Amino acid sequence: MPPFLNRRDLSFQLFEVLATGALPSRPRFADHGREVYEDVLNVAYTVAERHFANHTREVDSHEPQVVDGRVVLPAAVAGAMHAFREAGFFSAHHDEALGGLQLPWVVTQAVQAHFQAANIGSSGYPFLTIGNANLQRLFASPEQQRRYMLPLLEGRWFGTMALSEPQAGSGLADITTTATPRGDGTYAISGTKMWISGGEHELTENIVHLVLARIAGGPGGVRGISLFLVPRYRVQDDGRPGEPNHVVLAGLNHKMGYRGTVNTLLNFGEGGETVGELVGEPGQGLAQMFHMMNEARIGVGLGAVMLGTAGYLHSLAYAQERRQGRLPSGKDSHAPPVAIIDHADVRRLLLCQKVFVEGGLALGLYAASLVDDLQTGPEETRGDTGLLLDLLTPIVKSWPSRYSQEALSDAIQVMGGAGYTRDFPVEMYYRDNRLNPIHEGTEGIQGNDLLGRKLTQQGGRGLVVLLEKIETDLAASDGFEGLKEIRAALRQALTQTREAITSLLSRATELGPDVVLANANSALEALGHTVVGWMWLRQAVAAARALPDARGSDADFYRGKLHAARFFAVYELPKVRAHAELLRSADLTTLEMQPGWF
Repeated sequence: MPPFLNRRDLSFQLFEVLATGALPSRPRFADHGREVYEDVLNVAYTVAERHFANHTREVDSHEPQVVDGRVVLPAAVAGAMHAFREAGFFSAHHDEALGGLQLPWVVTQAVQAHFQAANIGSSGYPFLTIGNANLQRLFASPEQQRRYMLPLLEGRWFGTMALSEPQAGSGLADITTTATPRGDGTYAISGTKMWISGGEHELTENIVHLVLARIAGGPGGVRGISLFLVPRYRVQDDGRPGEPNHVVLAGLNHKMGYRGTVNTLLNFGEGGETVGELVGEPGQGLAQMFHMMNEARIGVGLGAVMLGTAGYLHSLAYAQERRQGRLPSGKDSHAPPVAIIDHADVRRLLLCQKVFVEGGLALGLYAASLVDDLQTGPEETRGDTGLLLDLLTPIVKSWPSRYSQEALSDAIQVMGGAGYTRDFPVEMYYRDNRLNPIHEGTEGIQGNDLLGRKLTQQGGRGLVVLLEKIETDLAASDGFEGLKEIRAALRQALTQTREAITSLLSRATELGPDVVLANANSALEALGHTVVGWMWLRQAVAAARALPDARGSDADFYRGKLHAARFFAVYELPKVRAHAELLRSADLTTLEMQPGWF
């Protein structure tokens, strides 16, 4: 069976492109070294292989069900959670005083990538729990952290985020869940939440929900939204779970894929009071929750990459083994069939997959490295780092989600009828990944966020920082052989994208927000492809630097990187022009289509 991730590529991205091995020069990571990071990644691979990959198909074919009022999951899921807990991964990036290893966030994300590749469904529980704990670390009171966060870091309790409601979906300004003061500093939470991943199960002693709600009598819109800690079971003075908190399972959502992560409809306040604790100040809930949402968006992008990678590796192995047909130049009908990887169109499909998933991985890990720079890098650069991370986040979420789906479609195409059957897991990965362009904000939401907010905040400084970094890497690439195509194509795409965005935004007042955002998806596409082109330039430079001294499989690896960068330049970056033109012209085609004409 093919591996579920490319360990060689992950190491290349971390230590040759990102220079993660240099992070121990920063005080927070002073006790580490590359060997520590590699040991941690080795443990992650072992746990992922033995305890997550072993039940991927089982959680897909035996989705969660309710029996006697309780959610039942395959037993292997609990075993995976135990192994993850024993390895210390719930708290790995936290302070040593909290039981953590103080790992860099980029290494932590690389660890999580193992579990996302091995079993995206089961990996959802720790993914949400870690994000919940991270939010509490920033905004919860010390007492709340003691009561709710520490059990999450120990992996004894799990966490969720409860945002959406049946009538509101992504329109958080329209939520109606209410929080009524109880007179003792706590609140009675009442309402219904929809699409809550990990909302009900028996994997842990307790579940801590982060719930967005309106304090009774508060203002409308997003200004009236506050954040509350709401446990499934009320917490006793000794820290143990006590009586039920009237968070009631109203139903399960039966999904196309991602079935291993239970998804729920929850009623708060059914049959009695649901007690919650306010996090921070009233009215700050959405701003607080966006910390977890933005972290999750990067994680979603990486999860998409890992599904695409697993599909790519399966189709690659199949193409190397499957023999069928002969080359157009072959005249001997009695000659044995060739491996299908010898056919040009199969190589095209494999190259498409390679550039999408390896480009997406580079982007996700780069974003994770920016989190480390924001927290531990030089003080004078942190402002620009934060703006760059904000700008890239909608791209990191959306681009890999969309193009991993393209990669998985190509993987099925390579495998032909076999790829369309359940004899291979690629059709499952395709179904799993179809969620990634939706959750944590659809492509439409990410496009509006990018064009309507991220590109304009602080006078467009984030775009300036991005352009400066790309120009710096372009200049640094001049001395390397074999980079002509990627360098020229990236420079052209960069010029087209910059001119289109600046032209459109310079007319924003004249055009109005409806026209400006009518082609927001093209901003996402144009800037996304440009940024991933940049990621391929960075990989190509690292490969060109290492190739002269490489031998054997290492030399092939680096040549493959250089050729993939060339492919992205020739086949993908020219697509930027059409999207840039739509942006620059403020095309009204979509806006002028009337609902009654459909």
